[in-house]
Amino acid sequence: MKSNLIVISFFCAGCLLGIFNNFQFDLHNLSMYVLYALMFQVGISIGSNKNIKTMIKSLRFKMLLVPMATIVGTLIFTAFAHLFLTQWSIFDCMAVGSGFAYYSLSSLLITQIKEASIGIQLATELGAIALLANIFREMMALLGAPLIRKYFGKLAPISAAGVNSMDVLLPSITIYSGKEMIPIAIFHGILIDISVPFFVSLFCNL
Repeated sequence: MKSNLIVISFFCAGCLLGIFNNFQFDLHNLSMYVLYALMFQVGISIGSNKNIKTMIKSLRFKMLLVPMATIVGTLIFTAFAHLFLTQWSIFDCMAVGSGFAYYSLSSLLITQIKEASIGIQLATELGAIALLANIFREMMALLGAPLIRKYFGKLAPISAAGVNSMDVLLPSITIYSGKEMIPIAIFHGILIDISVPFFVSLFCNL
């Protein structure tokens, strides 16, 4: 919760700074370097996981069903969002959902990729929507974990957490779904993490 508030605060501060200042340097290049740094961080976080080799060896097909269900379910429901958000195409909505709660990377990717096709203003707006939508997903998964577990089963908090099932939301998943869910939650988070750049780029280019 605290990290989400910090992200929102920095986002609002950036908006205010942009409104009251006329920057002369190329912000596009700066944001690209930030994007490269984020992708580098994703690689480090996955590669530094000491249990990744053990998890790969213990991989079973059933474990793959959880991230697959997360991806398919998220994309279906974000596609339905197009019915209410007529300003955006169905692929724009699916690009936002493809963040899977990875708000920092998805919002920046969407802004960068969509700028060429819809202009910087609309691309920034869609990136802001992705930022807030994925932050809200993380917050809802965190605060709603007990109810999600109660009504939808012990795997549901893992899917709801998206990429955060392997880090931020792992403690709450452990509490409400049980310690036996830890390997699945970590593996789920890693696969979803890897999928974010692929799906966001795919739907932004459609």
